[in-house]
Order: sequence, then structure tokens, then C-alpha cells
Amino acid sequence: MSSKKYVYLFPEGAADMRALLGGKGANLAEMTNIGLPVPPGFTITTEACNQYIALKGAFPENMMEEVTQALHRLEEISNKKFGSSEQPLLVSVRSGAAISMPGMMDTILNLGLNDESVKGLAALTDERFAYDCYRRFIQMFSNVVLEIEHHVFEDIVEKAKADLQVKFDYELPAPELKQIVNEYKDVVKKAIGRDFPQDTKEQLIMAIKAVFGSWDNQRAKVYRKINKIPDDLGTAVNVQSPTDRKSVV
Repeated sequence: MSSKKYVYLFPEGAADMRALLGGKGANLAEMTNIGLPVPPGFTITTEACNQYIALKGAFPENMMEEVTQALHRLEEISNKKFGSSEQPLLVSVRSGAAISMPGMMDTILNLGLNDESVKGLAALTDERFAYDCYRRFIQMFSNVVLEIEHHVFEDIVEKAKADLQVKFDYELPAPELKQIVNEYKDVVKKAIGRDFPQDTKEQLIMAIKAVFGSWDNQRAKVYRKINKIPDDLGTAVNVQSPTDRKSVV
């Protein structure tokens, strides 16, 4: 059984662990430990990324068990539950290499939304806000993880705005956003032959794989070559919960 640690809660890290936690993860750890009000989260190490690549798309042994334990800790801290229809925990999933590579790798926000948890978010905030978050999450996840072109979703939004004769996204009411969500899910099913993933644990696994995989995407490779950044550093993955309504989006 592997004894290597692949997941660090923010308080377990430090500024001098940049190579292992990436720049973002090390900074989040340091800010947490000096008492700044950092939303809680955890970092999956660059070593896990390199192992994932070496194993040709398989997670290293025990990594997901550590992720599950860290996620449970976030649930305890926030008094929320991942996938809950009453008090849903949402997280962001962000890359973070030891050397900053702005815009080269992938980010996903509002992960944990599905047909049930969106109802919990609506009860805690309001319906329009919740379904706007859900449609944005589906669009971002589908682009980053499922590799569906961004414009397909934008076309649906533009048509909805034209039909209602409004100019801005924020003018779309809740009923229209619900319809947009349904149309987004139809796009996904047509593109990949299955429904948009409703299991929040599956969403998280797919997102982690996408962030690890983004280390080797073409734009990242070109950026590293131009900036003389080694290819074997890998990227960490930062999973972080929001603290309030504003930080959800």
C-alpha cells in the first residue's frame, strides 16, 4: 500500500512547498496559516499529476481516498453536503503549477451542481441566481471536460435573449434559464451520447482528470517551450469551497 501523501488541506501546506503544491496551493496554504480569511479547500499535488501522466490516465494509488477524506472535511467545516438538495457544497477546481502559466490550463467553477443541488441553492439564494449558476457550470464543464465547443452554448443564450428582446444575460428570468439548462443538457447528450453527469463525485473525478490533462495540452506545451519551463513539473489541483453567495460565481 502506498504511503505517499497526495492531498493536503490548506492548513497542512506552507509557502516553501511550492514545488509540491504549485504556486497557488502554496500561497493558499500560507495565507490560511497566517490567519487570513481564505475559503477552505485542499490541494492535490504535482506528484499526483506526474503519476497520472506516467500511468497513462490512471490516478495513483490511494489518491481518491485522500480526496474523499478532504472533501468530507470541507463538508464538516461548511456544514454543507456535496450534492445535497438542501445545503449543497459547491467547489471550484483550479490548476496551479509551481511556475505561473496564466491562461494555459483549466478551471471549473460551481462544481457540485446537478438537478437536485440546484434546488438547494435556489432555496438558499433565489431561483434565478441558482439556475444561472447551473447553466454556467454546465457550459464550463462541457467545454473543459467534455470538449464541447463553447459557441454551441452561447448560441442558445443569444437566441433566448433575442426571443425575449433583451440585451444582457442578467436580464434572462428564471423560467428561461431553466429552459436553457434543459437545452444545454440536450446538447451534451447529443455530443457524447449520455446525459450530463449528475453524480457529483463523478463530476469531481472528471474535473481532476481534465486539470491534470491540461498540463499536456498543446497551448501549455507551447507556453512552456517559449518560456523554458520544464515539462516534468506537473500541475497541482486546488479544490476550494466558496464562503458566500458572491463567491459561488
